[in-house]
Amino acid sequence: MTLEHYMTLYGIREEQPGPRWQALHDATREGYHRWYLSEGEAARPDLQTSRKMLIRHMPELVPTWERLVELSGGDEVTARLLTLWDPPRFLPGCSQATLGGRTPLLVRNYDYGLDLFERVVYSSAFTGRRVLGTGDCLWGLLDGMNDAGLAISLAFGGRPGSGAGFGIPIVVRYLLEVAASIDDVRSVLRRVPVNMSYNLTVVDSSGDGMTAFVAPDSAPEFTPARLATNHRGTVPEYPERAQSLRSVERQRRLRSLLDADPDITGLTSAFLRPPLRNIEYGRAFGTLYTVAYRPKDGVADYLWPDDSWRRTFDSPDATKTVILKEL
Repeated sequence: MTLEHYMTLYGIREEQPGPRWQALHDATREGYHRWYLSEGEAARPDLQTSRKMLIRHMPELVPTWERLVELSGGDEVTARLLTLWDPPRFLPGCSQATLGGRTPLLVRNYDYGLDLFERVVYSSAFTGRRVLGTGDCLWGLLDGMNDAGLAISLAFGGRPGSGAGFGIPIVVRYLLEVAASIDDVRSVLRRVPVNMSYNLTVVDSSGDGMTAFVAPDSAPEFTPARLATNHRGTVPEYPERAQSLRSVERQRRLRSLLDADPDITGLTSAFLRPPLRNIEYGRAFGTLYTVAYRPKDGVADYLWPDDSWRRTFDSPDATKTVILKEL
């Protein structure tokens, strides 16, 4: 029997936080508070600490954070949550790869639980730089691009545990707000602490690409790899976890694809088929979307086997409903 899951995505264009962001907050506030306080209020840092960490590590985001807190009515829990300092754990299973050349490309599958997906694609200019990406945690990003030609996506890095640091969606947001090149990304990641292990795959306007493995309490590792799944390097540190996500199988498929020197169509179409595409939505391991970023062109194509949706920095507000099929 085939199960069908209907999913509506919301495209928002709002250069500075305003009524559209406020509506998003109001619609998701209860769910985000439940997630943020799921381990008890004492498990999350107080507002003074959270604010101090944001000021210390991401000062360029502080004016926007203050505006978001104002739009949320000054709610203290929301203010703490929005810093994303020491949030609850977040473990998406994803595949991602880049192409260089005259038209740099980043393509990724986001594999996670449908009920935990914000379903927002947000175009903004919070710090003056135009940024477009897939939203999470109200202003963080799962992936995205900026008007300097940089594109980034995240995937769980496979190493268990957590430590003092920021949730990765706000790190991706910060990178796209302040970085324009691979060198800029390296510089930021060397000084911004993260709370869990992740692979960040990046391409810039020159076509240069890399994957950074980041984890709490350790220096980031930068590799020239243009692909990543859900483990560090080529041999998983934690084989059982990697096996449950078929991480090695997906990595090998990506490597064989890139070794064949594919064009944009060849690479993106492969992401729409197994083993890169997954349909185990019942265990939070289903591909919710494929997205192909062409940052030099300012284009993001969201893709499914039978549908697509294009967003640019200037796309007007819109919605898109798709059907996800689980066999």
